[in-house]
Amino acid sequence: MEQSPETNSLLASLHEKFEAIDQKTNTHLEGLLWSNPITYWDYIQTDVLLNIQNQRTVLPDEMVFILYHQVNELLFKMILWEIEQVVAEPAPTTAFFTEKLQRISRYFDMLTTSFTIMGDGMEVAQYMKFRNTLTPASGFQSAQYRLIEFASTDLINLIDFRFRATIDRNTPYEHAYEHLYWQAAGKDHKTGKKSYLILAFERKYKAEFLREMERYNTSNLWQKFKQLPETDQQNLELIAAMRHYDYTVNITWVMGHLNAAKKYIESGQGTGEATGGSDWKKYLHPKYQRRIFFPELWSDDELKNWGETN
Repeated sequence: MEQSPETNSLLASLHEKFEAIDQKTNTHLEGLLWSNPITYWDYIQTDVLLNIQNQRTVLPDEMVFILYHQVNELLFKMILWEIEQVVAEPAPTTAFFTEKLQRISRYFDMLTTSFTIMGDGMEVAQYMKFRNTLTPASGFQSAQYRLIEFASTDLINLIDFRFRATIDRNTPYEHAYEHLYWQAAGKDHKTGKKSYLILAFERKYKAEFLREMERYNTSNLWQKFKQLPETDQQNLELIAAMRHYDYTVNITWVMGHLNAAKKYIESGQGTGEATGGSDWKKYLHPKYQRRIFFPELWSDDELKNWGETN
């Protein structure tokens, strides 16, 4: 049968592709004869995805809790996927940067509005029972969320506000790590003693965090923004997008998390402590931690009152 010009063109392109990697085109074409057609459930790995929810109790609302956090982690992965494309680009164009930032913001908008699932989607009585089986695990231990922070801003902006004056770009990463804002969730800075929450987290991820802190130190979203042309850095629409991302992550998202936690932890049906034993109010509330990704884009009054009205 005579091949159409389109088919011949495709075959020629395939031959060129396989020849470039020292492969035989006919071998790959023959393989297509025996391969199964792709299905939605195979491509998405539906069966695997729907079978990784392992409850520790018989309480139905624990499934809501597990699925909600797994969805969060998937969205964190999507956010890191977009950020990585920006930081890996040697000279990102303004259009490219803006598009990626808008994608990242949409993902965080989705995360922020999802807190009603946690806040209104579980019976308090059920949560206060199954949460005891989660101790000492905590959502604090999301490594992807820490990587998002490292990839978004200069490291100094993630240092505990009390110690920022003592740390600069020449500070060893190990020392800076010990003064990251989230250390306050389980570390006594006077004695240096750390809770199991922090120690377990560090055993799993500290080496990776130190590597990524160094990698993102000069290549993060803020540094890429500063590489854009001066005129584009003054673009009001782009600045608004940067501010939206900053505010959403560091105030709206955080307050959503805090308010959801308050509903259950302060319900009067438990000890009032977080599962990981952290000082969760001061760890979560933005007015205490004052983490701001892009402080140069906010006014002095905005910086001074960060998180105060929430």
